[in-house]
Amino acid sequence: MSVKPLAFRMRPRTIEEIIGQAHLVSEGKIINRMVKAKQLSSMILYGPPGIGKTSIASAIAGSTKYAFRTLNAVTNNKKDIGIIAEEAKMSGKVILLLDEIHRLDKAKQDFLLPFLENGMITLIGATTSNPYHAINPAIRSRCQIFELHPLTEEEMKDALLRAIEDPERGYGKLDIAIDEEALKHFAQRSNGDVRSALNALELAVLSTSPNDAGTITITLSVAEECLQKKSFSHDKDGDGHYDVLSGFQKSIRGSDVNAALHYLGRLVEAGDLVSIARRLVVIAYEDIGLANPQAGPRTLAAVESAERLGFPEARIPLATAVIELCLSPKSNSAIAAIDSALADIRKGKSGEVPLHLKDAHYSGAKELGRGIEYKFPHDYDSGWVAQQYLPNTLKNAKYYEPKDTGKFEQALAQIYENIQKRSK
Repeated sequence: MSVKPLAFRMRPRTIEEIIGQAHLVSEGKIINRMVKAKQLSSMILYGPPGIGKTSIASAIAGSTKYAFRTLNAVTNNKKDIGIIAEEAKMSGKVILLLDEIHRLDKAKQDFLLPFLENGMITLIGATTSNPYHAINPAIRSRCQIFELHPLTEEEMKDALLRAIEDPERGYGKLDIAIDEEALKHFAQRSNGDVRSALNALELAVLSTSPNDAGTITITLSVAEECLQKKSFSHDKDGDGHYDVLSGFQKSIRGSDVNAALHYLGRLVEAGDLVSIARRLVVIAYEDIGLANPQAGPRTLAAVESAERLGFPEARIPLATAVIELCLSPKSNSAIAAIDSALADIRKGKSGEVPLHLKDAHYSGAKELGRGIEYKFPHDYDSGWVAQQYLPNTLKNAKYYEPKDTGKFEQALAQIYENIQKRSK
């Protein structure tokens, strides 16, 4: 009889054994509460591969003692769903894990829906795609949607050590010594994918001969061979990580394409898509801004494409965005303007909204003088009319200072200047 893979054997049997996803399964959180109350609703779990979607489903079943069945929306047909439906009729409740639920066709969906409605089947859909984009609304509206996150380095280490020490399902009966560098390599280089890390650990254990004392020693070089990604020094919580991010943004701000791509490469090699995505969107609006206003939406589209693709393909839209941002004209006038406005507000400079701008959409507003002298700009041929908008205490304040970079902001600057002149 063949032995099941380590990653399969180490799947949690109860909700308490789940590693990671504390925002869903820890004490007092939603899935934990549902399990303890035995009041399960259908749900969709989405996130990158190998982070615990199937594990959470099996742990829910183990904690509730309900029958648990697994199907794939692509490879299993309507007849397979029918068999589970018949079982649900007999037992009263079946938990169905439906993998790749975003690929569920209409015929299977129509067959399944009545059983979700009457509660005989509790559906747990698993997908790597954003359900708001990829899953049919008829299914989505009947399910709670929960996003799962890649495991942290410490959580990955916990999962690996549990597998090494568990005498029943793991390697607790063997004498295994794993170097800290090897453990860290497995934990860091799997990008939060615990299945990938456990598969690499299993290969390391099975391919390493014990020494004369019977000890299987797993070194960094063994770990690198078994997890085919070169060890790379990058601590996501250390100063070095923020130094790389700082160098990344400053290289883009300074229009140095090659330096920016170098720092992007370091972040890609570290598997840190979250930091890359956040920083690129910030750069598009902070450093490029009104000099090239389409850079923001295009950067966001590149980030969403990268998140949908995952690594390694994610590097392609990310590089495209970086090159455009580097070679775009630069303007920080928007961030300077809002920060200047905030500075006044934080100094206590605010004042009352002028009477003619106050809300006049209620009975009695006219008696209070609200909105009476307001001039509606659309009633004027130019679509503009001079009137005071700022509070009296700030009526001469200027926050926006246009930059002479990029045709778009040059055009805005001309309009702004004309309005300023006409307002005097």
